Amino acid sequence: MSKHISFSQLKNWAKCPFYHKLSNIDKVDGSFSGNIYTAFGSAVHETIEHHLETKISDSELKTFFNDSFQKERSLLVEEIQQDHFEQFALQGENLVKKYKKHLDSYFGKDYEIVKCEEDIFEDVKDYKGTPFKFKGFIDLVVKTKDELGMPVYHIIDWKTCSWGWDAKKKADKMIVYQLIFYKYYYAKKYNIDPKRIECHFGLLKRTAKRNEIEIFKVTSGTRRTENAMKLLVQAIHNIDHGVYIKNKSSCQYCEFKGTKHCP
Repeated sequence: MSKHISFSQLKNWAKCPFYHKLSNIDKVDGSFSGNIYTAFGSAVHETIEHHLETKISDSELKTFFNDSFQKERSLLVEEIQQDHFEQFALQGENLVKKYKKHLDSYFGKDYEIVKCEEDIFEDVKDYKGTPFKFKGFIDLVVKTKDELGMPVYHIIDWKTCSWGWDAKKKADKMIVYQLIFYKYYYAKKYNIDPKRIECHFGLLKRTAKRNEIEIFKVTSGTRRTENAMKLLVQAIHNIDHGVYIKNKSSCQYCEFKGTKHCP
């Protein structure tokens, strides 16, 4: 059976190959297990997915989000203060009520929902060693038409955050690579010309006073795709051959620093 790698695993490897080994291969206790921010993000994502798939109506958004957020809270190891939880809950209610209006405005009235939670599990054919697959889930794929009436596919990844992203974060190559990989393997899965696929992030901002929803396009051309694939192949090669060199510049905030697992 083929091994697989996800973007989060690749990001761990890029941070520190030894951290990837402890977290994703050895699965050592003590690795990150979630917090209120991840619980909030999961609840918002689930609510949007169910709404776009018409499993819930506009009037059910608030209740569904709160039920989902409470469920995610119950799965956390760490305790969350009730007042903190309620603050996040109000922010989430606001975002799930407003996101659709911004989506409609961004893509226009004639866009089509193709799929929510599109699963990707495709062969990494650029690597010639042990078979590996790239695994991922695309939050949303929509389709529009260009001026000639030809289909254009849009890959959207929702990101919950506090006030937003600055220009440096929007241009961060590791952040953008997530969408590059999704585009590359979505095109492979459905035999679509990559030139007919565009990539976007959708920021869902908890604490912003205005522009709480921001959708923006990221460039995903040939050069960026080549650089992303080089990184992926490099990571798989090292993982396949059991090479896990420590990146000591990432030690400062690592949860394994100074433990028996990484002395």
